Amino acid sequence: MAEDSQIKIVNGAAGYVLEDVPHLTDYIPDLATYPNPLQDNPAYSVVKQYFVNVDDTVAEKIVVHKNSPRGIHFRRAGPRQKVYFESGEVHACIVTCGGLCPGLNTVIREIVCGLYNMYGVNKVLGIDGGYKGFYAKNTITLTPKVVDDIHKRGGTILGTSRGGHETSKIVDSIQDRGINQVYVIGGDGTQKGAAVIYEEIRRRGLKVAVAGIPKTIDNDIPVIDKSFGFDTAVEEAQRAINAAHVEAESIENGIGVVKLMGRYSGFIAMYATLASRDVDCCLIPESPFFLEGKGGLFEFIKNRLKENGHMVIVLAEGAGQDLLAKSLQSMNQQDASGNKLLQDVGLWISQKIKDHFTRERKMVINLKYIDPTYMIRAVPSIASDNVYCTLLAHSAVHGAMAGYTGFTVGPVNGRHSYIPFKLRALITSLMGRLLVGSPRAGDFIGQTCPVNDLRITEKQKQVVITDRMWARLLSSTDQPSFICPRVVAESRKNHDEPPTQLLDGDSCKETHE
Repeated sequence: MAEDSQIKIVNGAAGYVLEDVPHLTDYIPDLATYPNPLQDNPAYSVVKQYFVNVDDTVAEKIVVHKNSPRGIHFRRAGPRQKVYFESGEVHACIVTCGGLCPGLNTVIREIVCGLYNMYGVNKVLGIDGGYKGFYAKNTITLTPKVVDDIHKRGGTILGTSRGGHETSKIVDSIQDRGINQVYVIGGDGTQKGAAVIYEEIRRRGLKVAVAGIPKTIDNDIPVIDKSFGFDTAVEEAQRAINAAHVEAESIENGIGVVKLMGRYSGFIAMYATLASRDVDCCLIPESPFFLEGKGGLFEFIKNRLKENGHMVIVLAEGAGQDLLAKSLQSMNQQDASGNKLLQDVGLWISQKIKDHFTRERKMVINLKYIDPTYMIRAVPSIASDNVYCTLLAHSAVHGAMAGYTGFTVGPVNGRHSYIPFKLRALITSLMGRLLVGSPRAGDFIGQTCPVNDLRITEKQKQVVITDRMWARLLSSTDQPSFICPRVVAESRKNHDEPPTQLLDGDSCKETHE
């Protein structure tokens, strides 16, 4: 029986640290290897180099100073020369959990087609209804023919649910069905669940690879550049913003309020605002604001209405929750996935605006509130997301076939990587010791660290309100920041190093200047 896993850390000269992903051979020695079928695949005959070099890694941080250490690296995704599964022995399954997101069906399709067309696998099951589907529902046989056109539909053909994670029942089902590759598509809670499944599989000593494909429409997953569905959400949000703008400018003192997704992170609201150019004010969870008094939201609305005669406000669902909680004296509640249940800040702030201008300003306003959340979540993904989902799916398939497990996939600074579920625990201290030059770098090669957390779910990625992207938005909308100098100073202190690995918080390579 295998013991719980340890984080695999490989250290090199100049502060190089590889956060490696687990491999089946870590707990099942002497596994047989097989030539990768891709070398005989006609589609790949034109590829100059079939396989990723075994030592290829991707740097988490690419903007460094000349004396900076090389920093954290992740194993590069892609096909390996040797695989640890014969095509005929693979029995894979796919499960989708949590809320809907554009691109789910595309990921499902490309996992199935990748397994069939690249590796000759012909046994793939879809788990019906999320994690509980492992032990409570029927499975769906997936073939390229079954999934041929599902990318044209929204939602997930496998169904989804929140909660239902009973580890022993899930792994019992995996073991009883003879499944040896598990592909888990879902967000924060889902990836935590996948990590627990991996640990139980390892404890039982099973030859089963567990691969995660991270999903969140909010784009709040740390480390990776962008989550799938985000581009589609920003594109679809333009429809709602345009409708709000048309309504607002067609009537005296018209105000259009649009609420977009963003429980803890305001990326959709920020990018949709920047793309639209019709928005006068954008409110996000990361940037506190207040309603009344000098410099408050009400004063800004009054001035903008006097200036233009109409305005559009975009807010993320998590914005102003502190104000709303105080007003309603709401209690902290959670859904089945452990997410905090938020009050509808859009309805609340719309009513507050109406009350303020009717009672105190004696000013007639015409406010239209639009909440396109479920329309956005349910649409099929756009072209760029379809391509992105294909790359994610294929990267997961390559990793599982190569024997890697306990990992999730995603682009890090433009290169797809395998990121361990587990968070490094001793990297800070190890790097500190390396930097001061106490022991030699080679002394730490192959060391392991105790398990403390989850790498891909350690915290939500958030908009940094002291970085250039937020400054671009403030410049575009000409809105006040609504925050005092003390808050700015605290934000700068908390983000001495940008949370993304690009200069000044530019979170995606497309935003480079």
